[in-house]
Amino acid sequence: MPKLTFISSSGDRHEIAASNGASVMECAIEHGIEGIVAECGGSMSCGTCHVYLDRETYERLGTPPTAENDLLDFVNAPRRPTSRLSCQIKVDEHLDGAVISVPQSQY
Repeated sequence: MPKLTFISSSGDRHEIAASNGASVMECAIEHGIEGIVAECGGSMSCGTCHVYLDRETYERLGTPPTAENDLLDFVNAPRRPTSRLSCQIKVDEHLDGAVISVPQSQY
C-alpha cells in the first residue's frame, strides 16, 4: 500500500497507508484528515477537496486535465502551481511517498 503524508494547515503531519485504486480524497476521508470537505463526493463539481502536492509528486502526475484545471480557478484557497483536486488523483504505486498539504480553508 502506498504511503501518503498529509500536512494540515497548522503543520501537523499524518502518514496513512492508502488503498490502491481509491482517490486521494477517499483515502483522506477514510483516515479522518481534516480540511478535505469533499461536498460533492468526488464528482468534481465543488473544489472542496483542493490540495497542494509536493513538487516531485506533481511532476510525476503531470498537469491536471482541462476540466480539473478549470475548476481549480474557482477554489477558495489560493491556487498554487502544484494545486490539484484530490478526488481526481487515483492512488497507485506512483504516489508512494507523496506529501499532500491541505489548504487553510475550502470555503
